Amino acid sequence: MSIAQLLTLSLLLSVQATLAQPAKRPRAYGIRFGVLKPGPLNAITDVPGVRVGQMTIKQGQNVRTGVTAILPHAGNQFQQKSPAAIYIGNGFGKLTGYSQVEELGTLETPIILTNTLSVPTAADALIDYTLSQPGNEQVRSVNPVIGETNDGFLNDIRGRHVTKQHVLEAIQQAKSGPVEEGNAGSGTGTVCFGFKGGIGTSSRTLPASLGGYTVGVLVQTNFGGVLQIAGIPVGVELGKYSFKENLDGSCMMVVLTDAPLDARNLKRLAKRAFMGLAHTGGIASNGSGDYVIAASTAYRIPHESNRTLDSTNVLRNDNVSPLFMAAIEATEEAIINSLFAAQTTTGDQGHTVEQLPVDKVVDLLKKAGQIR
Repeated sequence: MSIAQLLTLSLLLSVQATLAQPAKRPRAYGIRFGVLKPGPLNAITDVPGVRVGQMTIKQGQNVRTGVTAILPHAGNQFQQKSPAAIYIGNGFGKLTGYSQVEELGTLETPIILTNTLSVPTAADALIDYTLSQPGNEQVRSVNPVIGETNDGFLNDIRGRHVTKQHVLEAIQQAKSGPVEEGNAGSGTGTVCFGFKGGIGTSSRTLPASLGGYTVGVLVQTNFGGVLQIAGIPVGVELGKYSFKENLDGSCMMVVLTDAPLDARNLKRLAKRAFMGLAHTGGIASNGSGDYVIAASTAYRIPHESNRTLDSTNVLRNDNVSPLFMAAIEATEEAIINSLFAAQTTTGDQGHTVEQLPVDKVVDLLKKAGQIR
């Protein structure tokens, strides 16, 4: 190989390496959200035992969709259920499994996020997964929990390209550690505030004096409003906001914590996550399906027991306020993280959605004194 060829190859490899680098998160630019400290990964996987798996489906020019699986713990979720709650901010959505979680206060399957028309497929796959687990041979009723947003602008949603195998692979690949954001999993084809949306995640760890608990959030962003970052109306400055342009859609929010909360206080925690969405300028429009699924990993509720009474220590009401603040901050940051990570995407019918112009946003925040 000639020197010229070697130089060309070296340049190509350098460019590929640069392109492969993940986008900088807002904190890398000096943007801060709230006052509480993030966990080491600033991700939902900072909550001990939590795993996330994603299948990103990109086929041809018109398929831009996927699956995101969130597993609260490594055991048999059906036999060892998690205390849980679901809060509906605006109910234009197809969340499967809500009524039983509302009634019993438990989560008995992993949480799956996908696109609107793939919810039945995901539910079928999650039932298969649950029935196949050792110890579940006699199970005859499963409450699969599936959330969704509609990615039909960038994705051939009517083609229903998500298969049961995609869902099962997302579950099987679930792991702890960093979580891919932006155009990943169920966020592959989503749009947020008129820009490319996607998967975002963040966390907060309370100081020891407040219990030392961790709250982790993962979001699937596909909604509209007037984008605000660190309190600055960025959407107005960039000329993209609801009722100037047709920005609509949904947001799925998953909140997990190792704090010992019961279903009642998990519902209260979920409500605070919705306040984090409001901090970003989301308006929960008529056509928006905005749901928060909250669960605690601090203890498990056995499917069967010889005891007639359950005895579990849970936080008193007076001690949950720091967790509320953590959920607000982590949800806000997770949503903005999804925007900073997402990349310009062309999909179904040639539709293109541009990524957030991060350099312009950073300049706006510097001028406003929000970055020092």
